[in-house]
Amino acid sequence: MWRLIATSLCQRCQRVKALPLNLRPCATLSSAENQQTVEALYDLSVDIQKVRKLKGWVLYQSPAYAKEVGNLLQDMGASGSIVARILAAHPEAVLCHPEQMQAQRELWMSVCPNQKELVGIIEKFPASFFTSSSHNDNQRNNIAYFQRLNINKRIITKLMASAPQSFSRLVEQNEVMVRTLQQAYQELGGEEANMKIWFQKLLSQNPFVLLKAPEVLRENLLFLRDKGFSAAELLRLLSKLRGFVTELNPDTMRCTMAYSQDTMCCSEAELRDIILNCPALLYYPEAILAERFEGLLGAGISMSQIRETPTVLELTPQIVNHRIQLLRAHRYDIKTGSLEVLNGTKKDFEMSYGKLQLRRERPLFNPVAPLKTDD
Repeated sequence: MWRLIATSLCQRCQRVKALPLNLRPCATLSSAENQQTVEALYDLSVDIQKVRKLKGWVLYQSPAYAKEVGNLLQDMGASGSIVARILAAHPEAVLCHPEQMQAQRELWMSVCPNQKELVGIIEKFPASFFTSSSHNDNQRNNIAYFQRLNINKRIITKLMASAPQSFSRLVEQNEVMVRTLQQAYQELGGEEANMKIWFQKLLSQNPFVLLKAPEVLRENLLFLRDKGFSAAELLRLLSKLRGFVTELNPDTMRCTMAYSQDTMCCSEAELRDIILNCPALLYYPEAILAERFEGLLGAGISMSQIRETPTVLELTPQIVNHRIQLLRAHRYDIKTGSLEVLNGTKKDFEMSYGKLQLRRERPLFNPVAPLKTDD
């Protein structure tokens, strides 16, 4: 919370003593609300009561630039309702100086295809756009670095939006982690020609991967290699699971693997195959796995079915039960049928479920087709 708020405020907020609840003002603290700010927010149809409830301290700051923020967003094509939503969710935006906002606009437009898309990003990630002016140089240097790596502009934009810390820090720190990831890819047998695509996919799936310590990546890869995973298998894991190997540690993986092996009564070789099909087994805590195993078994699913389709462990018991009920309505016996129909996102399941509906509702004959008669 502290870091999110701190990075969202303008430069001078860093020189002011922290308020209770770890909230920093960006400007001079007044004993009464800044009426100019309140009136400007009213004019922009912002939910003032929501602002007072969640971040009321913003209304006591002076100077503030609510009108200027509204004008900037509207000039970029934002509708009145979008401006109101942005400022209700992130009222700290009114504390950033207009020059800083304009500088951010120009910086983001260097990688964003158009202003409409930038407005959409600001609506989802306002704290990433309304950030400290002290980060401008780092943002600019990091953008230039990723462009030199020929990273797609959309991926750079996604990184800036969802993991702004990667761009607010020194470019040298990102360079170290990028080199570590590229070296790991090459050492595990990855083809040089495919490295750019692999790296872009990794950044797209896990924007926070650059914020991890390079040492963690090396330790986790060594641990998994000691557990019998081949270089090719490690590359599959590194490519498949959103950079998970930078978010775990050997101790947690050791406990989770031991629990999974005991529960599924499988050999180490079988467990490796199961993990390659369902890497989530490496990072789900024992308590979550226990709940999911219990839920699946309680629904009548056998352990052998789970071993054959371990990805069902990625679903919560509530989702599993809901999907099973829908399938039973179409006479699909989950105890004897494949668990693949349970898998995937909501959209994936709806497609599988729709096919079952069509199969059940399809007539035995086509009433439109002409009847075959003897000549």
